[in-house]
Amino acid sequence: MEVSNTTESSIDDRSSFTRQDFLLLTKARLSLLVIITTVFGYLLALKSSASLMDWWRLTHTVIGSALAAAAASVFNQLMEIDVDARMARTAVRPLPTKIIQPVAAFIIGWILAACGIVHLGVKVNAQASAFAAATLFVYMFIYTPMKRRSGLNTLVGAVSGALPPLIGWAAAGGDFSVVEPWFLFGLLFLWQLPHFVAINWMYRKEYEDAGFVMWSNGDESGGRTSFLGIFFSVLLMMMMVIPLAFGFVRTWAVVGLMLAASVMIKYAINFGKSRLREDARRLFLYTLIFLPVALFLLFIGWGR
Repeated sequence: MEVSNTTESSIDDRSSFTRQDFLLLTKARLSLLVIITTVFGYLLALKSSASLMDWWRLTHTVIGSALAAAAASVFNQLMEIDVDARMARTAVRPLPTKIIQPVAAFIIGWILAACGIVHLGVKVNAQASAFAAATLFVYMFIYTPMKRRSGLNTLVGAVSGALPPLIGWAAAGGDFSVVEPWFLFGLLFLWQLPHFVAINWMYRKEYEDAGFVMWSNGDESGGRTSFLGIFFSVLLMMMMVIPLAFGFVRTWAVVGLMLAASVMIKYAINFGKSRLREDARRLFLYTLIFLPVALFLLFIGWGR
């Protein structure tokens, strides 16, 4: 799950590796989103099974997930040093600026990955560790290389971004034979797509110049990109029928989710009409509002 990092601070000419550099190397804000959605999956699994809170298990889940997420970010940047150097918003990262050497970043990445996966396996359970390993694998070995080959990379990236709630669900001992965890996966998966579509359009020239193959490449009119924004927003809206049909979210909360999704459709349609960067940005900003609203509604409305 790669939320746009549009406000990375500039780095002065220097050679020392600072705390800020480490936060950039590990994409701290993206890692925080992974932690939040992992905790969310954990809490909803407890609510579904009416189990008591195990704070130590949750703490270990957070630690392992955070380490794994940080590792994925490090390896992603290692694999994209050349293209990051060609994009204004990523050129300030510590690898393209040579504040940290690739060998050191490689060692940091493997330490984080090993510690995260092993920690989850030892302190939580094997299933949570397996989901974390799957997230790392998809992000590093499928999504990242695919960004240079096919616009379908966005769908693959959305898969890795939708797995963290399943890490939390597994950590809490949740049942995977029911629809609830897969709804959480689908919600996170579909939420990312309008988000990415907006980012594609906002930074399409930078992506093309850097050599990334995105949906917006060659779409001079914006017709294809804006259609995808509307299409995925509508799919997200339609998905809200699932908790209503299976009865695991209270009706008033589902109505709230549908209203929130309908606002996203409105922003996507506005972008489709104008195809301006300003309207793409409004859609992007609304996706950032939608997710916490949706998670809050699901949490307070969860239950049969």
